[in-house]
Amino acid sequence: MAMATFTSFPHLPSILAKPTSLCSYRRFSFVCLSTSSSSTSKTLTPDRSAPRAIPLIIPGILRGPDGKPTLQSTSAAFLHSMTHAKSKPKPKKGNSKIERRKVTTGKDVKESVVSSTPPKYSKAARRFYNEHIKVKSGKPQEGPQRLNKVLATAGVASRRNSDELIFQGKVTINGTVCTSPQTKVDISKDSIYVNGNRLPKRLPPKLYFAVNKPKGYICSCGEEPKSIISLFDEYLKGWHRKHQGIPKPRLFTVGRLDVATTGLIVVTNDGEFAQRLSHPSSQLPKEYIATIHGAVHRRHLIAISEGTIIEGVKCVPDIVEVLPTQGDASRPRLKIVVHEGRNHEVRELVKNAGLELYSLKRLRIGRFRLPSDLRLGKFVELKDSDMKLLEAKS
Repeated sequence: MAMATFTSFPHLPSILAKPTSLCSYRRFSFVCLSTSSSSTSKTLTPDRSAPRAIPLIIPGILRGPDGKPTLQSTSAAFLHSMTHAKSKPKPKKGNSKIERRKVTTGKDVKESVVSSTPPKYSKAARRFYNEHIKVKSGKPQEGPQRLNKVLATAGVASRRNSDELIFQGKVTINGTVCTSPQTKVDISKDSIYVNGNRLPKRLPPKLYFAVNKPKGYICSCGEEPKSIISLFDEYLKGWHRKHQGIPKPRLFTVGRLDVATTGLIVVTNDGEFAQRLSHPSSQLPKEYIATIHGAVHRRHLIAISEGTIIEGVKCVPDIVEVLPTQGDASRPRLKIVVHEGRNHEVRELVKNAGLELYSLKRLRIGRFRLPSDLRLGKFVELKDSDMKLLEAKS
């Protein structure tokens, strides 16, 4: 049996050292194995006519998104470069660290990721921003709104007077006269004119104030000198200097207090909030201090606690108590808490009991109490926490 013979290649070790060079040596010739001893041998020589830039492809089977196996191929040069590539360290972002903690909730053990990155601002700074700046951004409200609501919010007129302006054809939208108050408009996109004056693209922010109403002031949005809104003249005088491009807000009172009643009243330019707070269905408790002429007996307290009919509705107070006298004050004082919110409710309760009212002061709405350091005729802007107390029923 004849033996196969190979011709030695002095450069073969250098070829094997480069895996990509093997691709150029595709064709080899081998000697024929013959039973004859006289058979001639053929040497193994590379075919130089073959192309030299054929990449080596490695096939593989992977599962696709549908779960079925698919045939995919990967270049050997890509794998070679990935193998010899040096891993680069990730850039550090400050002193942030990620901690993994195990949280046990009942029978389950969950692993939570807690970032220990120091906050950009302090807790006090973030609280100040949320309470004083975030709610006063002055940005236009998103989405279309009713035309009469937009005019009222922009300070043009009250909702009812805005309807009259629209009915009279004094309002145009994108060059067309509009006579329907329910038309939906987007103040940031639509061009709205009222009496030839263009409405600004930005609405004033929502404002909320607590006022210590003095005696003799009325709950009116007009220009009367004794109106509660006149207490804000100095505040609104410099509005355009501090809020450029934003129209002056139209303020009004939430509910009413008699001209002779003092104490807490809320002023805002948010109509939905005012309706929600003042409507009798809200059932918000309101606390009053009633100072009485003459003596108060037990029968008077029983008569007040039994309630009376106001506007066809039986109104019964939640609490009726006699307060201790203050210093040299000889007149008795009653603490009366009601929730109906009917007109002249406390006055009618006292009158029905046969008592004569000397003065009346409101101290609380919901769970928000009139600040003790707020003087008569002064106001304070409400925070988010105060708003929650106003709408709290208990």
